[in-house]
Amino acid sequence: MSDFDVIIKGGVVVNASDTTRADIGIKDGRIVALAEALSGSATRTIDAAGRMVMPGGVDSHCHIAQPSSGGGQNAESWESGTRSAACGGTTTVIAFSSQEKGERIKPMVDAYHEKAKQACIDYSFHIIISEPSDAVVTDELPGLIESGLRSLKLFMTYPKNRVDDGEILRIFEVARRYGALVCVHAENHDAIMYMTEKLIGAGLGATKYHAWCKPALVEREACQRVIMLAELMDQPIQIFHVTCEEAAEEIRRAQHRGVKVFAETCPQYFVLTADDLEGDQRQGARVLCSPAPRSVPDQQALWRHINSGTIGNVTSDHAPYNIDAVDGKFWAGDNAPFNQIANGVPGLETRMPIVFSEGVVKGRIDPQQFVALTSTNAAKLFGVYPQKGTISIGADADICIWDAEKKVTITQEMLHHDTDYTPYEGMDVTGWPAVTLTRGKVVWEEGVESCEAGWGNFLAREPYDYIKPRGVFPTPFNPVSGEIEA
Repeated sequence: MSDFDVIIKGGVVVNASDTTRADIGIKDGRIVALAEALSGSATRTIDAAGRMVMPGGVDSHCHIAQPSSGGGQNAESWESGTRSAACGGTTTVIAFSSQEKGERIKPMVDAYHEKAKQACIDYSFHIIISEPSDAVVTDELPGLIESGLRSLKLFMTYPKNRVDDGEILRIFEVARRYGALVCVHAENHDAIMYMTEKLIGAGLGATKYHAWCKPALVEREACQRVIMLAELMDQPIQIFHVTCEEAAEEIRRAQHRGVKVFAETCPQYFVLTADDLEGDQRQGARVLCSPAPRSVPDQQALWRHINSGTIGNVTSDHAPYNIDAVDGKFWAGDNAPFNQIANGVPGLETRMPIVFSEGVVKGRIDPQQFVALTSTNAAKLFGVYPQKGTISIGADADICIWDAEKKVTITQEMLHHDTDYTPYEGMDVTGWPAVTLTRGKVVWEEGVESCEAGWGNFLAREPYDYIKPRGVFPTPFNPVSGEIEA
């Protein structure tokens, strides 16, 4: 019998905190040995000389096989979405079990568990809450949180998902009481609806006006407001897909006050701008997402806020809708105005290559920061570290061997998702995963995928200190316990 199932030899191991040359020994899906020169026999030896060996990516914001509340059919199955992720170096995803208004949550979670059994890599869920009724917050959420679903999602906009400030406070209360992080899509709903009505009324329905209906200030205001509500309740939050200087500044100020507010952004906001929404509807729809792409100065601001620590992770916000399907982007018809085109872009497979190319290759971040942004920080924030997000003894053998010199032109033809386009068609990047292992199993190697539907495990998340409240309220009154505290 071999000492190891796999030995990875000769690579440069890159963690979020350090870089070292080391061999890695894998047994029964876990990392069991790290050594300068590992001895012993192995069933398989992988030569990683000249390459970086990093923790597999953790994508904590992706929509897979999720019912859409705004029109259009999600193009991805759990098999295709996680296959695509693995081919791009990602080995853990956190997707969304959604609640429609008027529905209970648990049946939706149960149904989503069934769909996810086809996953090729490990996974967990956030629970989207659209109607925090008494039954939901009293009867359903406590048990679901304690079952390992320790993150909730709320929308401050979209007619069928949006919760108002009072409902946000109800969600914060149950999250704080039972130990969950709340993730927020932060945009001012009423302002967006007003601007949309005015633009459409003026005959301005082209995709370019999507950015006009939701300028940066509607994101800024919503960030400031939800941070205030979180501060009132002493509830840790993460603000999803931060796009601009204005929103990032609100988050930075709160962080400097000690508030537990975390932030993420996405590759589309590094490489797309509002100008990409111009042209005919079909072309503009390929990059139509929310919040809208911004400007080059906003792109530069995002990198500054990454380097200052304001923004801690980069996710795909993979939201796939086919261009050429009748139930895809143009579910409302070929000539639909911007407000009736499905929001979102695909990006599970291209997330890590774009961040590496735009970040490391262009000198904006170093390889350790790349690992932190694409893997470690999300693993810590969502309670799967150190099982995920690190190359260390005892961790799952979720590993990406990275070819930092490989030059790739992104095309739809080369990708492994079920979406019929990529918004990054023709983009040149440097750096691409050479080999991906998930729990010691090779699923991507030198351009050949060998993913297995059903290999992925659900990650139930136990209580963890990273998202514990500070114990600081703005007054002596604790609104969660109902007590006055000294």
